[in-house]
Amino acid sequence: MRPPRPRRIERPSRFERPLVLAGVILAIGIDVGWVRATAQDPSTLRESRGKQIYVSGTSPSGKSLVAYIGESSLEMPGKALACANCHGLDGQGKPEGGVNPSNLTWNALTKPYGVTHASGREHPPYTEQGLESAITRGLDPAGNNLQNTMPRYLMSSEDLGDLIAYLHVLGADRGPGISENTIAIGIATPTRGALADMGLAVKAVVTAFFDELNSQGGVYNRRLELKFVETDGTPAVTRVNVERLLKDEPVFAMTGVFIAGAEKEILALVAQQEVPLIGPFTLYPQTGPPLNRQVFYLFSGMDGQARALVDFAAKTPELESPAIVVYPRTQINTSVLGAITDQRKKDGLSAPHAYDYVDGRFDAAETMKQLRRAPRDAVFFLGTGEEALSLMREADKANWFPSVFLFSGSVGREIFGAPAGFNGKVFCAFPSSPVAQSADGIKELRALADKYRLPTQHVAAQMSAYSAAKILVEALKRAGKDLSREKLIQALEGLYEYRTGFTPAVTYGPNRRIGAMGAYVVTIDLKKKEFAPASGWISVN
Repeated sequence: MRPPRPRRIERPSRFERPLVLAGVILAIGIDVGWVRATAQDPSTLRESRGKQIYVSGTSPSGKSLVAYIGESSLEMPGKALACANCHGLDGQGKPEGGVNPSNLTWNALTKPYGVTHASGREHPPYTEQGLESAITRGLDPAGNNLQNTMPRYLMSSEDLGDLIAYLHVLGADRGPGISENTIAIGIATPTRGALADMGLAVKAVVTAFFDELNSQGGVYNRRLELKFVETDGTPAVTRVNVERLLKDEPVFAMTGVFIAGAEKEILALVAQQEVPLIGPFTLYPQTGPPLNRQVFYLFSGMDGQARALVDFAAKTPELESPAIVVYPRTQINTSVLGAITDQRKKDGLSAPHAYDYVDGRFDAAETMKQLRRAPRDAVFFLGTGEEALSLMREADKANWFPSVFLFSGSVGREIFGAPAGFNGKVFCAFPSSPVAQSADGIKELRALADKYRLPTQHVAAQMSAYSAAKILVEALKRAGKDLSREKLIQALEGLYEYRTGFTPAVTYGPNRRIGAMGAYVVTIDLKKKEFAPASGWISVN
């Protein structure tokens, strides 16, 4: 009989490593454009562009869009007077202050017998040409002036055509994946490799959460049906898998999605397909302009953590020291350097010195030589935990013990091997903490874990996925029974100080896509080999 083959240890790929670290760090903290336009029909693309104009008053092409309002033709930017502001996301019109905006759904606009308004104004059905006149000149199909409250818009002919194309489908635009009885929700997790156990734990908790919700009637008597797809070890394969899901089994929204390493591919895809994505797993939220309206993150990335660390140092007298930022030369780290520099300026601290190196080729001894030429008493280190540890060991040889500031995505338990001289001098930013947990939240999740036999591993990742699912369901409830993707996004944007039970209070807005913007700071007790709280929640709103 052959002896059993030893189990091969799966080591994380460069793509997987950020989430392995994220899982470790979250557990410690809690327990202590790719756009393939050719894939879309041209008419669908026009409707998508027109939808942006209707909803936000901005042109997808970046061209000027101007609105004129009132008898004096007061000029305003189009985004200040977007169509949806008065006519609603569903086009039905939102009566307010004595003004009754018209119903803009295509059936209402093109009624064969025309329209008689409450004011007595009559006009025949709208045509595309008639709509152009109404939008740009403020005239109805009979040549009557529209109400003074109706703006006239100056936009390119292409944008005008796209807007009218969207009006054709307005009212029927609830989005794929929804029926009278069901709402399809997508989830994408790894099932192989170093992240497999974490992925299975996340899938288990999200499945249990929705099963429990469905046993209580779902949301407005609609069952939430999970559609699962697996991610893989490369961004390209992950993108293909998620794209196939969206094509073969259309989903209304997604949650519990592992996008770390594939941010560019997946975020472009959900923007193209207009799929709301709540609480994706990533250490690098993409929040710069242009805003991706579909994506709602739970936590700050390294930029937010950097600002929290700087703010912490600024309010701690013994840490108000000249600083140096040591970082691998990547686009993301350049952005973090900018955040550190900007926050130090805001907090009245001097600009940091910077030292960069080739990613993956850190030389601790050479770096020490460079740092000693321009001594600083504070080091913000953006590399890996192993690299930070090697630098501290070189500093120990030189009897130099500056304050070291690290980030949740780069540190694991290896940091407890730092030289004794750094005891109490190493500070890490964490997106969550035991302080963020509520007794009700813990009780709720524990009951779910007992009933559905949830895995006992990767509790931190389960809490994050559970929180994201709760946020999604809360927004579905607020959006109402007459549900659409736009109403879901609007409901999410209206969340303010929402308590998940496991995260700091979550707030979103039209220009805010990170729910908990800030971090907790912990220090390291090298004698006890454990993290210790150094601050409460530091907001960087």
